[in-house]
Amino acid sequence: MRILGIDPAFRVSGFGVIEVTRFTPRYLVSGSIKVAHLPDAQRLLTLQDNITRLIAQFKPDVLAIESPFVYKNPQSAIKLGMARGVIMAAAAKEGLAIAEYTPTQIKSAVVGKGHALKSQVQYMVSQLLGLSEQPSEDAADALACGLTHAKIAAFTSRLTT
Repeated sequence: MRILGIDPAFRVSGFGVIEVTRFTPRYLVSGSIKVAHLPDAQRLLTLQDNITRLIAQFKPDVLAIESPFVYKNPQSAIKLGMARGVIMAAAAKEGLAIAEYTPTQIKSAVVGKGHALKSQVQYMVSQLLGLSEQPSEDAADALACGLTHAKIAAFTSRLTT
C-alpha cells in the first residue's frame, strides 16, 4: 500500500509518501509545498496542482490528511478549510480513498503521547523510517499522518482476517 500523507496549511503544506509492505513502512519522498508568497486564489490553485502532480508521480492508494483542530482565529480556520478542500478534491478527482486523522491520533500513533511536541514527532518519524536526518516539521507531520494510516490499516486488516 502506498500512502500520501498531508499536513495541510494555507501557507506551507507538508507532504510525505511512504510504502507499506508486510507492515514495514518505507520512505519514498517528503517535502513542503510553499505558497505563502502568492495571492489567496493562486495559493489554492498551486496547492491543488502540486497535489495532483504528487498523485500522478507516486500513484498512492490513499491520501491520509490531518483533520482540523479548533482555532482561536476564525480566519485561520476558514483558510485551513479551503486548503484542505482543494487537497481532498484533488485526491477525490483521482479516485483516491481519503483517511482523516486528528493531531492527537497522529501523535499517539507515532510517539505514544497525544500531546507530543513537534520535535518528538520529527525524531520518531526519522527513527521509524530509518532516515539519516530529521525531516522539516511540515514534512514530518505529513509522514506521521501516513504512518498513522499504515498502523491503523494494519490493525484493521488483522481484525478482519
